[in-house]
Amino acid sequence: MAEPMETMTEALARLKADGFELDVQSVPGARLRCPVCGHEVDAADVTVVETVRFEGRSDPEDEEILLALRLPCGHGGLFSAGYGPEASAEDAEVLRALPRSPT
Repeated sequence: MAEPMETMTEALARLKADGFELDVQSVPGARLRCPVCGHEVDAADVTVVETVRFEGRSDPEDEEILLALRLPCGHGGLFSAGYGPEASAEDAEVLRALPRSPT
């Protein structure tokens, strides 16, 4: 039997316990703002440490992504966004610009 999918609450608690306590915000121009130092950085310049995707059981619009990020300023934080058609324009820009993890 497959393990149940991790909930958003569980993923947030786990990642916060790993030191990703900040809520990183998207700003226009595919940029992210550090809530500690206020610096804005290009999404392409952050390190994606972990990606967690959530999908609704019956509603394809109920999709969300949670990213644990390491910013160039040294702070670690979490960025969450609607995924697919539910993403805001700013969040979609950031998601497109983030570096891809090696596979």
